[in-house]
Amino acid sequence: MSTERLYYNHPDIRTFDASVLRAETRGAHTAVWLDRTAFYPTSGGQPFDTGRLGDANVVDVEDDESGDVVHLVAGASPEIGATVHGAIDWNRRFDHMQQHTGQHVLSAVLERAFGARTISFHLGADSCTIDVDRQLSSAQIAQGELAANQAVWLDLPVTIRYAAEEEARALPLRKESARTGTLRLIEISGLDLSACGGTHVERTGVIGQIAVASWERFKGGQRIEFLCGGRALARFQQLRDISAASIRLLSVLPAELPAAIERMQTDAKEQKRILSTVQSDLATYEAAAMVARAEALPVGRVVFQVLDGDAVRLRTLATALTAHPGVVAVLVSTAVPALAVVARSADLAVSCNEVVSALLKEFGGRGGGKPDLAQCGGLQAPADLILASARARLMR
Repeated sequence: MSTERLYYNHPDIRTFDASVLRAETRGAHTAVWLDRTAFYPTSGGQPFDTGRLGDANVVDVEDDESGDVVHLVAGASPEIGATVHGAIDWNRRFDHMQQHTGQHVLSAVLERAFGARTISFHLGADSCTIDVDRQLSSAQIAQGELAANQAVWLDLPVTIRYAAEEEARALPLRKESARTGTLRLIEISGLDLSACGGTHVERTGVIGQIAVASWERFKGGQRIEFLCGGRALARFQQLRDISAASIRLLSVLPAELPAAIERMQTDAKEQKRILSTVQSDLATYEAAAMVARAEALPVGRVVFQVLDGDAVRLRTLATALTAHPGVVAVLVSTAVPALAVVARSADLAVSCNEVVSALLKEFGGRGGGKPDLAQCGGLQAPADLILASARARLMR
């Protein structure tokens, strides 16, 4: 059996009728083989089509080991021998056609202009990427993006033809094909000739637009993210709305937005520095008052304190407390699960990490530290029980 792939010659086909040759259960779904299909299976970096097959939803399409197309459906399974009506999710198919044809254009332009060969292509749900074998500068990428869009604006014809393996070797293919036998070739007039089994638009103008979204170093070369057609429009609309909201909130002109954000970052860093200084000074005063009320135990003067604060506040206060000689600090947050910090002055021999280990063993959580300072979080107990356990440990 060999599935006739209708999309090979008619990528714009939306509906078709076919005979059911085979069906088998695969978990909650049914795998269906047809004598002909317009559903594209995942291949060459392009995802599968979805849609309807009779009364069932097509949720996946793939090639089997024999090279036939398998449709994974959810719902009523068609009977073997029956004629079934297939309907492609056209919005998904058309989006894939725009992206895949745009990839051919962008790859061809980057190779022609800069010798950057495309190694791989991935068509994702939100954006697409190509991996090229060399690093391009931002100026080169911008130049390539413009050239790719100029090819779109020229509305070049995109045609399908076939060539025997021997004939294909003599053709100026952009990338040598690993396939044998008859090759399906996609030609963009005057720009690109590639062996490809994917679905493409009939003219480059249908791509709409090719927009490079980002790029990064990848495996000695570069990964370039791009969007075509409807995806490019959707991304522009998203960025437009985000920019408009930011401009409105900051009361600046569009061109002033980066400088306004930079000023805010500088101000925030300064405020953070001032707050840290104030917190440190406050902790010094708080520590002096707490040390004056510290409990005298054999290990030294111990401050047992419940605090409303995060780990940073507990550590800051613990450091201020243990700046005084002969002091052990056991600080626990009011929240449950609780945080705990145990610290001691340099002149004492208390092992704070052992105290924390005992708390973790009794109340759960995670943490650790060193003999002079240790901390933990996720303690499943009220603060008074945690302090009582730490007191018992220090009394040993």
